[in-house]
Amino acid sequence: MTRFIYDQFTKQYIQELLKQLGQTETSKTMASQRREIDIFFTPNPENIADASHLGLLGRLATTPAVFEPFSNPVKPREICSCLVKLLDIKAEFERQSVREKRRLTLVESPRLWMMTPTASAAVLADFGATLDLENWMSGVYFLPKGLQSAIIVLHQLPPTPETLWLRILGTGKVQKQALQELYQLPPDNPTRETTLELLYNLREMLEARQNLAPEERELIMELSPLYLQRLQTVKEEGIQQGVQQGQRRLVESLLQVKFGTVDAELSQIIEALIEIPPLEQAQLILQLSREELLARFSRNF
Repeated sequence: MTRFIYDQFTKQYIQELLKQLGQTETSKTMASQRREIDIFFTPNPENIADASHLGLLGRLATTPAVFEPFSNPVKPREICSCLVKLLDIKAEFERQSVREKRRLTLVESPRLWMMTPTASAAVLADFGATLDLENWMSGVYFLPKGLQSAIIVLHQLPPTPETLWLRILGTGKVQKQALQELYQLPPDNPTRETTLELLYNLREMLEARQNLAPEERELIMELSPLYLQRLQTVKEEGIQQGVQQGQRRLVESLLQVKFGTVDAELSQIIEALIEIPPLEQAQLILQLSREELLARFSRNF
């Protein structure tokens, strides 16, 4: 996925999910160097107990944290860059504690959490990253203790509710499975709704781009049922102005993403597609060929 779009989505996503637990800063620039930390989080001690609903992400947010997510497998130079940024911010904390004439405690010192879809065994070994299965789960690799850092390999996390909110940041089959689990959460789940709104925005940003990569096209298709479901909900609540036009635009965009263009023949089946349930619309466009779609809806011409 395009790095800028991924960065924007990830920063918004983590910031929104953690905002009830403390203060989040994105693109934080170090005073000593012109380096930017993707996400810096400072927990509010009074709200730490509320972190459990976020599973593993909530556990990471119980102490000051630097989050550095990657859309592609993390490279050694990127790990080195993250470690330098962590040491910079630790130095700033130390200087502040000296000015305040107090000792910086381990609890106050930030931890670095690098998130990557996959990571090779060689890269993990080069940085001394190891599992701690007695206290943590598979997929969480800790660097030597003094560095207070870990690499979270998203595709190695167990597919449990505890890891859902991180697996959404994965790619391919892992992300697809996470999205399916997201669909199945109760509609009144507040984290579900926050995530859906951010995913709607992500879909729109991707759709606005030209020359989409195959994985970006696939993600648009995967996110479309969520967006269609939202339009249907709005319609059912009686807020109908613009809904049908929105549904038509969405179906057109799905057809364009799938087939490259919407010609006269495909245009003829749009109205018929709008008449069926939103989730079924996206599934049919995703699964059927052009010929199969035209054959299935030819009776509605």
